[in-house]
Amino acid sequence: MTQIAITRAVSASLGQCELTHQDRMSIDLDLARKQHAEYEACLESLGCELLRLPELPALPDAVFVEDTAVVLDEVAVITRPGAASRRPEIESVAGALKPFRTLLQFESPGTVDGGDVLAIGKDIYVGLSSRSNEQAVTQMRAELAVYGYSVHGVEVSGCLHLKSAVTLVSANTVLVNPNWIDPCSFAKHRTIEVHPDEVYAANGLLIGETVIYPTTFPRTAERLSKQGIGIESVDLSEMAKAEGAVTCCSLVFTHS
Repeated sequence: MTQIAITRAVSASLGQCELTHQDRMSIDLDLARKQHAEYEACLESLGCELLRLPELPALPDAVFVEDTAVVLDEVAVITRPGAASRRPEIESVAGALKPFRTLLQFESPGTVDGGDVLAIGKDIYVGLSSRSNEQAVTQMRAELAVYGYSVHGVEVSGCLHLKSAVTLVSANTVLVNPNWIDPCSFAKHRTIEVHPDEVYAANGLLIGETVIYPTTFPRTAERLSKQGIGIESVDLSEMAKAEGAVTCCSLVFTHS
């Protein structure tokens, strides 16, 4: 099995990105591109084969490829992002995924960002956020039932996406900010809470048995290490200014 990571070059217009919960700050484009390249190198070091998509200069958020698709073992769900400005990103990602998966397409009035979808085994959790709605949960439940998936809606408040508040950090362990979601939604899994001073610290990207994790949350990183979670640290400070994080910048899946 080959582990593939789809990434996309940082857009020249990144500074005009969509923002929901953060104030706009100046983004150093050269630094953002350097950090993104280091993130890609980290993916490669953990065994991923990169499929790099070209820059879309006029689409500021296009680097955040996670939001355009949900890739499962059997199929890929092409999303319908909640921000209309992001929907032109979809076509090229669908084209990149077509050789690897059968594609399912979301339809109006459903909206969903991939950042609101967390798949753990046959359970799929969909964040009910400013970007993803109940119709998305209904559609996903109907489309994926045939493959044996159970789809659960999870209320999200205070942050952009479900995966701003919870991510998988080992086979049965989730990292959670309990102020943004109800941890009871993940009661069947072991839970590690973020350090209370690091509210954005719940986003990590599990590759194999290692978590790619931001350098900016050392107290939560210490909590992970104490629980036996292996970490590879990356600096994505410029992406964070665009409400991005480590899961946002790639679509990772296996292919035989």
